[in-house]
Amino acid sequence: MTEFTTNKKVLQFVEESAAITMPDKIVWIDGSEEQRAALKAEACRTGELIKLNEEKLPDCYLHRTKPNDVARVEDRTFICCKNEADAMPHSIVKWMDPQKAYDLAYGIAKGKMQGKTMYVIPYSMGVVGSPFSKIGIEVTDSIYVVLNMMIMTRVGKMCLDALGEDGYFIKGFHCSCDIDPENRYIMHFPEDNTIISVNSAYGGNVLLGKKCFALRIATNLGKNEGWMAEHMLILGCKRPQDKETKYIAAAFPSACGKTNLAMLIPPEEFRNKGYEITCVGDDIAWIRVGEDGRMWAANPENGFFGVAPGTNESSNFNALAATKKGTIFTNVAHNPADNTVWWEKLTKKAPDFMYDWTGEPWTPAMNADGKHPAANPNSRFTAPAENCPCISPEFNSKEGVPLSAIMFGGRRATTTPLVYQSRDWNHGVFVGSIMSSETTAAATGAVGVLRHDPMAMKPFMGYSVADYFQHWINMGKKAEKAPKIFNVNWFRQDENGNFMWPGFGDNMRVIDWILDRCDDKVEAQETAIGYLPYAKDINISGADIDAATLEKLLVVDKARWSAEADEIEAYYNENFGDKLPKEIRENLATLKANCSK
Repeated sequence: MTEFTTNKKVLQFVEESAAITMPDKIVWIDGSEEQRAALKAEACRTGELIKLNEEKLPDCYLHRTKPNDVARVEDRTFICCKNEADAMPHSIVKWMDPQKAYDLAYGIAKGKMQGKTMYVIPYSMGVVGSPFSKIGIEVTDSIYVVLNMMIMTRVGKMCLDALGEDGYFIKGFHCSCDIDPENRYIMHFPEDNTIISVNSAYGGNVLLGKKCFALRIATNLGKNEGWMAEHMLILGCKRPQDKETKYIAAAFPSACGKTNLAMLIPPEEFRNKGYEITCVGDDIAWIRVGEDGRMWAANPENGFFGVAPGTNESSNFNALAATKKGTIFTNVAHNPADNTVWWEKLTKKAPDFMYDWTGEPWTPAMNADGKHPAANPNSRFTAPAENCPCISPEFNSKEGVPLSAIMFGGRRATTTPLVYQSRDWNHGVFVGSIMSSETTAAATGAVGVLRHDPMAMKPFMGYSVADYFQHWINMGKKAEKAPKIFNVNWFRQDENGNFMWPGFGDNMRVIDWILDRCDDKVEAQETAIGYLPYAKDINISGADIDAATLEKLLVVDKARWSAEADEIEAYYNENFGDKLPKEIRENLATLKANCSK
């Protein structure tokens, strides 16, 4: 082991993990292509991976999980700290006493690597050597985990070198055990900078650098160290009228078009003028205040862990292009005719015969009822970010990128206009804290029920939500030139239930207005909820929308917002009580007063 590192903390963690799981041997991951190739060959030999068509999908592989292990398990996910009030009240994730959690997890994992290899993965979230970078060590018994972490993070000996003799790191302990859902636990120990995952082999639960480290542990690190870890995309927008590319971070709950926005292709009219969107990140942003007083953001990941169904050349050309080489596909269908993969909506017509995500024979007729898809609805691709045609030139920047704006947005059929700007930073924090999406009849049997998801972080905060709001307010005080904050809603519907805004690439038109506002190039109208565009300032030339519809998208109905304010107040009182920061309570009072005028 000492040939890799002399860091006693690392060596102790590996030795203690081995003492619990009792592997036959230990392999350190050095990040070399030779080792990676050997691991892929071994995984193909055991059936853990299936090698795909080298001409059509070079260096791509298919993996299948067990049918009981196909998604994140938030009901089995815990924050483990001494004081329950310091954990995540009013969120999805649960609390457990740390000692109880350690005893439970290590008891489950006892001896479970006998006959197996334990792999030691040194990895960096962020570019090694960057002020944003944090080092993790994950131990695992899964080659699938190793190979995915080599895509999603920076892996290798350089991470151990960066740690040096005594550097601190995030411990990640993963043991597949028996893939038993009744004994599946994903545990986070923010006071110990430790993550434990047992009885799962699904990426979202076992690639411990992703949501576990990059959000749940990192939010706590950020609180203590004075920075932010957010569930946000980062995009760059190059416009002909600007001297330099402008950057926006944006947070959206699931099913609100986050990945599409991160890799947006502007409408032809904009492209012809020289507009260009580049992707810095599609999922996570680490944000720090720079010496210049601006907020700087970096994507700590090195790849995309994307949902496959629905991804195609029309819906997200850039995401699909990223999967064309060096990608691991999980729980998609296998087309034996040409040894490629398929998922719903990849093409209009499904192949006549395939093996479904469980490996069973499948034909299109078997899904006539829509209940037997070829690919699992949560099937995934793990693709290198460098494959993306629109990846930002600043993707590997150690300094990150300066943020001009932060965007929030939910799925709202009514009430919320297409776009509005907060009056100031604290009002923007309020806007983020009330992020929500409306349910549909198809999903819940009820229409318009609000599901609150503050800052799109409800499943991912590593500490108390009220304290998290306060941290946002504190960060605004640190930044002399904080980004302006906006809220968008691509999902407003007319009286017939049709979407009023065309969305997708046309969202560029809203981004254009947002950046104009950041540069004080256009006026806005002050309303009860914030600053709203004048319709004339949003360029809809060539878009499938008329001026009258745009005007309707920019209406603020005080009666609706008054009812919304009452609902927000009830949500705050039920979940946060007197722990809610006064700045947020004051902004709610302002909204109520504005709506009563």
